[in-house]
Amino acid sequence: MQATEVKKRYSPEEYLALEEKADFKSEYHGGEIVPMTGGSFSHNEIITNLWVLKSKLRGKGYRFYSSDVRLWIPKYSKFTYPDVMVIEGEPAPYNNRSDTLTNPRLIIEVLSKSTEDYDKSDKFKYYRSIPELQEYVLINQYELEIQQYTKSDGDFWIYRVYESTEDIVRFGSIEVEMTVAEIYEGISFEEINQVEQ
Repeated sequence: MQATEVKKRYSPEEYLALEEKADFKSEYHGGEIVPMTGGSFSHNEIITNLWVLKSKLRGKGYRFYSSDVRLWIPKYSKFTYPDVMVIEGEPAPYNNRSDTLTNPRLIIEVLSKSTEDYDKSDKFKYYRSIPELQEYVLINQYELEIQQYTKSDGDFWIYRVYESTEDIVRFGSIEVEMTVAEIYEGISFEEINQVEQ
């Protein structure tokens, strides 16, 4: 008779205690701890380029957070680390923690090969359950493509794609614009694809 391996399930508090001591970040999916993959040079470069949003938000009542801040999604009992979150007003922390938010207005994810399908499907479903969320943006690091989902009246989501460096991405939820060229500054798709092969 073969022994069946039983996965340990963790409470949110157990996960958070482990995460504080961990050498690398993990997400929490309803009791299961899922290690995160490391980012590439291009992934990091795009996130660094997005810091321009922080300066454009000065004096507008928004706050910019990068991937070191966790997000709690209560409906699905999940903790994730979005690449970028912007909130309006004051942070609404999870259990008074200074490292975990519950109220993003805008979430941006830079796609990687290992997470692309998840970011476009299930993760977007989880994010949509957050009442404050108004906009979800996916940036492809392997080719010039930015997908934008904007919430409209009646909980409909409007989809738009940007595929030219001349395009201007209007982050309507925070009333800020960036050109596609600014977002992809320093990225060489030819070099990325040669490394990937």
